Amino acid sequence: MAAEHPFAQYVRILGKGPTLSRSLTEQETFDAVSMILRDEVEPIQLGAFLCLIRVKTETPEELAGFARAARTAVAIPADVPAVDLDWPSYAGKSRRLPWFLLSALLLARSGVTVFMHGTDGHTAGRLFSGGALEALGVPVAGSMDEAAAQLRANRFAYLPLAAMAPKLHAIMGLKPLLGLRNPVHTVSRMLNPLGAPCQMVGVAHPPYRDAHQKAAAILGQPRLAVFKGEGGEAERRPEKPTEVRTIRDGDLGTDLWAPMAATTTVRHDEELDVARLKALWDGTSDDEEGRGVVVATAAVALKLLGKAETQEQAEALAAELWRGR
Repeated sequence: MAAEHPFAQYVRILGKGPTLSRSLTEQETFDAVSMILRDEVEPIQLGAFLCLIRVKTETPEELAGFARAARTAVAIPADVPAVDLDWPSYAGKSRRLPWFLLSALLLARSGVTVFMHGTDGHTAGRLFSGGALEALGVPVAGSMDEAAAQLRANRFAYLPLAAMAPKLHAIMGLKPLLGLRNPVHTVSRMLNPLGAPCQMVGVAHPPYRDAHQKAAAILGQPRLAVFKGEGGEAERRPEKPTEVRTIRDGDLGTDLWAPMAATTTVRHDEELDVARLKALWDGTSDDEEGRGVVVATAAVALKLLGKAETQEQAEALAAELWRGR
C-alpha cells in the first residue's frame, strides 16, 4: 500500500463527514497553504482542499492562516517606502463606475501613501481597477520594484496580483475550472503585503465583514475598515446607510454611517464610460453622483487614518480636499 501523502491530512480534516470533519486551525491552514505555495501538492488535492473550505465558508482562523502563508509568496524590495493605507481591489464593477479610485487618488494627493492591489478579468462584464486607472493616465506597476518607485514619486501605486504573487493569481484563476470562487478571492483582500497600519476593505456579502474583522484582529492589524461596498469594492454608497466593521488599535467595533445624499435612487450605468471618471477628476465636468461617492468613500478612509475624529468632520474634510485638489 502506498504511503499517505502529507497533504492528505488537511483534506481529511475538512472532508471526513458531517460529524467528524472540522475547520482547520490557523496553524494547520498556514502549513497547508505553505505546501501549496511550494508546489508540494497534487492538482486533485488542491481542488479538493479549495472546494471543501469554500463550501463550508472560511473561518477567521482559516483566513488568518491562509493570509499569513500567502504573504510569504510576495517578495518585498528592501527600499519600499512606508505605506499608510492598503486598499485591495479585487471585485471589479458592473453597475457603477469605480469612483472609489478617485477617492484613493485624492488621499494620495493630500499626502497619504496608498498601495492598491487587485486583479483583472476573473469575471466577464466587469470593469477592473487596472484598466480604469490606465484610462485615467495612472500607470499600472509591473512589479513590486515599479510599485515602490511609484509610491515614492506619487504616493500611489496599483500592482496586479499576477505581478505581485503569480502563484496566488494562478489559484484564483481556477474559477472556470472549479465552477466556483475559492478562498484566494477572499484572502487576497487581506494580504496587506507592505504592512500598512490601515486597511480599507470592501466585501460583497455582509457576513464577510465579521470574518475579515476577526481575521485581521488575529493577524494583529492595527486599523481596519471593512464594509459591504458597491459591487464588492471598498466604495461607500452615499445614498444608503453604511455599516463599517472596524479595528482601532486592537479594539473591534462598528461605525454606522448615515446617508449623505438626499436621494435613495440608485442609478445603474448602462455603459461604464471611464471618460466620465477622468472628466470628474480633471474638473472638465461635474458628475454630482460620482462626486458624492468619492467624498463619501474618502471620508471613511480619513476617519480610519485618524485624520478626523467624527464622521461629520471626516465628510467635511473629504469635501474640502476634493474642492482643493
